[in-house]
Amino acid sequence: MDCALTFDYLISTRRIRNKTNQFDAEPGAISYLKVPCDAPVPTPEHRLTTQQARQQWLDEVRTLADGDCNPNSVSPAGDVLVFIHGYNNDLDIVMRRQRQLAQDLRAEGWRGVVIGFDWPSDDSTLNYLEDRLDASKTAIELVRGIKVLQQGQQQGCATNVHLLGHSTGAYVIMEALAQAEKDGELFRSAWRIGQVALIGADVAAESLRADSQWAQPLFNRIMRLTNYSNPFDRVLAVSNAKRLGTAARVGRVGLPKSSHPKAVNVDCGEYFQTIDPSTAVRLGTFNHSWHIGNRVFARDLAMTLEGAISRQAIPTRRQTAQGLQLQDAPRPQFQQLWELS
Repeated sequence: MDCALTFDYLISTRRIRNKTNQFDAEPGAISYLKVPCDAPVPTPEHRLTTQQARQQWLDEVRTLADGDCNPNSVSPAGDVLVFIHGYNNDLDIVMRRQRQLAQDLRAEGWRGVVIGFDWPSDDSTLNYLEDRLDASKTAIELVRGIKVLQQGQQQGCATNVHLLGHSTGAYVIMEALAQAEKDGELFRSAWRIGQVALIGADVAAESLRADSQWAQPLFNRIMRLTNYSNPFDRVLAVSNAKRLGTAARVGRVGLPKSSHPKAVNVDCGEYFQTIDPSTAVRLGTFNHSWHIGNRVFARDLAMTLEGAISRQAIPTRRQTAQGLQLQDAPRPQFQQLWELS
């Protein structure tokens, strides 16, 4: 895979084991990592340990985002997308997906920077419940990381921060925003999030109702939420079965009818059936993680993050009686010329 950048940037909340000096699957202190693009996985040696080094990390991310203005984006400067992985993810798959996502988005015309938020997640499905507890413990660090990225707004920086949550990463996002409401400093701070996108989201569909108390802090801070659902996601079927079918997952069945007006659902089921897994990029269980490495999804996400086209008019979506369906279609032919006077 070609490296778009010399380094990859991550925020990690994994513990470092003293005996091995390696990250493990338990919660630990927050680390800001700058990983060479040819390093297979992040290690503690990639941490920036001083306050000056962390500020340099922040400045580099914002400079990379702001230095490549996208004529298709409503953001006057640049964009940062924070990718939050799900459970059952080791550091190898976390890094590979982040790099693939960055490559896909750049190929589809998006010029922002993808960084990772890495929370402790074991590589065994038997640790599902423990991983969910770890996600809750570390979720607040996601908001603190966002706040660090947006400190530059006080100096006139207009970097727009977005979130992409995969699987339990959706839970991390929602829990992070809920926990931030209980933190006096974060609650009073004027931070915000641009677009939030969920793929294979392992949270109850009903939790995204307009009257959901858990989701209200999320919707208070964001511009838009896009949920990409797939009725053929068997991993979410297993998740639903663990709850005796009482809480259908939003990544499988889509948003509830009474969803928040800031939220929109894109049903990927019809398009998903056209993908040949034998020739597609595969980074994990295909039916649950097919999005990473798929250029049609990346094109739709790119236009979503840019925010210049109405959510109902993005050309990679087709309006049906059942709602918006993902489809393979190009960008508008003359989009980059629309702003010419």
